[in-house]
Amino acid sequence: MSNDVISQNRLRQIFFIIIILLLGLLLFNQLYSFLPAVLGAMTLYILMRRYMFYLSIKKKWRRGAAAVLLMFISFIIILLPVGLLVNMLSSKITYALQHSAELTEALKKVVTNIETRFDITLASEENINKLGSVMAQSLPQILGATFNTLATIFFMYFILYFMFVNAREMENTLYEYIPLKDENVDKIHKEVNTMVVSNAIGIPLIAFAQGVVALVGYLLIGVKEPFFWFGVTCIAGMLPVVGAALAYVPLAIMFFAADKVGQGIAMTIFGFGVVGTVDNILRFTLLKKIGDVHPLTTVFGVIIGLNLFGFIGLVFGPLLISMFLLLLKIYSSEFVHKHRDINDKLMEN
Repeated sequence: MSNDVISQNRLRQIFFIIIILLLGLLLFNQLYSFLPAVLGAMTLYILMRRYMFYLSIKKKWRRGAAAVLLMFISFIIILLPVGLLVNMLSSKITYALQHSAELTEALKKVVTNIETRFDITLASEENINKLGSVMAQSLPQILGATFNTLATIFFMYFILYFMFVNAREMENTLYEYIPLKDENVDKIHKEVNTMVVSNAIGIPLIAFAQGVVALVGYLLIGVKEPFFWFGVTCIAGMLPVVGAALAYVPLAIMFFAADKVGQGIAMTIFGFGVVGTVDNILRFTLLKKIGDVHPLTTVFGVIIGLNLFGFIGLVFGPLLISMFLLLLKIYSSEFVHKHRDINDKLMEN
């Protein structure tokens, strides 16, 4: 009789889990477009959580007032400079797209000069004309992306406000409903905080340092509009693999195309020798110091994160890899009981 009761309870449990999963998938599918806003709110919450508790608990501030103050500070310190930088770059890009025909003619002249001088074929005239049409068609997409970004920022702060106001209740609820041992929940909490802080602070800091170093070189070498290229370098520096090379390689090519061989050589040497070195040194030291994050986790995590979440994937891509590895360890401690130390096993072999 007892076995029948146990089996019935097990079936009810499985049926209930299936319903929860189906509803969860349905909600996720409908709310997927809000995922960047949710992840952005989580990032800011983790970065400013302790200040929220300090103001609301120690200083006895009203939660709403403390939340609004921290949101305002985050906007001034984080989003406003980024917004100004993106606005400066987008205005240049928009101008380039609006004058795509003129740029296409200029590109034809540059390509013709290079082909004549080095007796090589870079691109056909037909392909260059196609590039101009593609640039013209890209303008509506950029404007649409700008609107989506503004909407994401609005919903991010909307979500962040309620996360701040209900911080204690939210954390207690998550702690209660995660079906793991307390020590493993603490491990997940620590890993999430470490990775978010490491990537949300470390990656932009490395990119900014590259931008500052590159700006010095741009001024010395004689790059036109050096502060514009400083912005390009800062944004490109946050991207994996190629990074800041997306800024100084085109500059070197432009110098060579304009018969400024000396400046082109200087730009190439400075880019790969100095700016690239700064990236490698800081990536292996600064990120390691902030969160003890392996560089491979950061590189592959950023590649995955950008594809999944967009720009906020810079933070949550590496977190996915770290969480995957951590969950494997937690699974082992929760469900796999090993009776011998691995070192003893290795000694036997």
